[in-house]
Amino acid sequence: MDRKEFFSQIGIGTAALLIPACLSGCSKSDSAPTNVDFTIDVSTGSLATNGGYLVQNGVLVARTTSGSFLAVSAACTHEGTNVQYVSSTNSFTCPNHNAQFNSTGAVTQGPATKNLTKYNTTLTGTSLRVFS
Repeated sequence: MDRKEFFSQIGIGTAALLIPACLSGCSKSDSAPTNVDFTIDVSTGSLATNGGYLVQNGVLVARTTSGSFLAVSAACTHEGTNVQYVSSTNSFTCPNHNAQFNSTGAVTQGPATKNLTKYNTTLTGTSLRVFS
């Protein structure tokens, strides 16, 4: 084996090792949290006022301008960036590529093609339960 052939073989071997890592890192994030079940105190913080939202355990929880609560998976299904709640339109938007989702998490504008996962909410006093 000459020098050129040796370096060629090393390059091929290295590429074979790196391809799976590159592919998994480049794939879109569409894995929403499963088995969600947690409680938030809504008497303080961003959920104490209408229009506020927060992200906890991979879930975006928002308080609408009418005072009800919404919960969807936080990661945009296009590339995984956390979406933001837009209280004026009661919707969610991705700051990276402007994908839009309605209040139930359904895609209303691409580039995302998969809906956000919607979670259930129940308010008891000032404790909000978010669950699958």
